[in-house]
Amino acid sequence: MDEVALTAAGLYVIVLLRAGGTFALGWLAGAGARRGRLAERISTPKFRRAERAIQRWGAPVVAVSFLTVGFQTAANFLAGSMHMPLPRYLPALFVGGAAWALAYATVGIGALQLLGRLFAEQTALGAGSVAALLLVVGGALVYRRRKAATTNRDAVPDEA
Repeated sequence: MDEVALTAAGLYVIVLLRAGGTFALGWLAGAGARRGRLAERISTPKFRRAERAIQRWGAPVVAVSFLTVGFQTAANFLAGSMHMPLPRYLPALFVGGAAWALAYATVGIGALQLLGRLFAEQTALGAGSVAALLLVVGGALVYRRRKAATTNRDAVPDEA
């Protein structure tokens, strides 16, 4: 249990720094947009209403985003760019970051222990499992790239 706690604590520090940094970058980008050419567009009543809604309801979205893959960075950046108040953002960061760190620490350590046992007791099965996992991940990547290439090719009109 100590290794889970130590791993979770390390991951917690990492996620706080990474997500907090992403929020800060979003905050700076939002401040720059308010001084630039977009200032007139983003100061409309419609934009202000959207910003207030995100500031009011955005914290639960930020907290839950830590349990997703890929959406977490976008949620933190958007929270920063929309200037979510720190009293709303920080609890979401702390709760969501803790959930993320605990999930990755327990699942990660469990997976490593399982692989360690497989390699120690049945090396061929362990090597086969890793090879199968790599093939599945590689196949998924190839499939996604081919699908994206097909979509891009179909989206470009033919010039005759």
